[in-house]
Amino acid sequence: MLHSIVLFAAATALLFAAAHDVAVRTVPNLVPLIVAAVGLGSNALDGHFISALFSGGAVFAGTWYCWRRGWIGGGDVKLLSACALLVPPALVPELILCTALAGGVLALCYVFLARLLPVETTPRPAGLPRRVWRVERRRIHRGLSLPYACAIVAGVSLTLISPVPFG
Repeated sequence: MLHSIVLFAAATALLFAAAHDVAVRTVPNLVPLIVAAVGLGSNALDGHFISALFSGGAVFAGTWYCWRRGWIGGGDVKLLSACALLVPPALVPELILCTALAGGVLALCYVFLARLLPVETTPRPAGLPRRVWRVERRRIHRGLSLPYACAIVAGVSLTLISPVPFG
C-alpha cells in the first residue's frame, strides 16, 4: 500500500513536469527531487541503493555531457537522472531506450504538426489552455525546442509498466 502511494506521488510529479515543460519549457527543481527521493527510497527497500546511486550517477554524467553540447536542456538532465533512480537499476538501459524512442516520436509529431497546422493569426485567447496551445503552435512553426520532459515521462512509464525488459 505504501509503495503504491509513493509511486503515485512520483507519477503525479512527473505529469506536472511534463505539463510545465509544455507550457513554459522548464522543469521545476522540486519535481526531480521528489522523483529521486521516491526512487532512492524504493530501491533502498529492495536492497539496490548503491547500484541505484551508481546508475543514476552514470545517467547524470551522460546527460550532463549532452547538456554541455547543447543537445538537451538542464531540466531534462535532472529529470532523467531522477527517473534513473526511480526504476530498478537493471532497467536503466531500457529507460534510456524507451525515452529515446518516445523523443523520436515526439519529434516526428512536431514535424508533422508544423506542416499540418495553420499559422496562428487570432488575437490572444482567454483561458490558460488556449494560450498555452497558441504559444505551442508558434513554437512548432518556428522549429523551437521540444518539451522533452514528455518523452522522459513516457519513457519511464513504458519502463515501469513493461512486463519483460527488452534486454
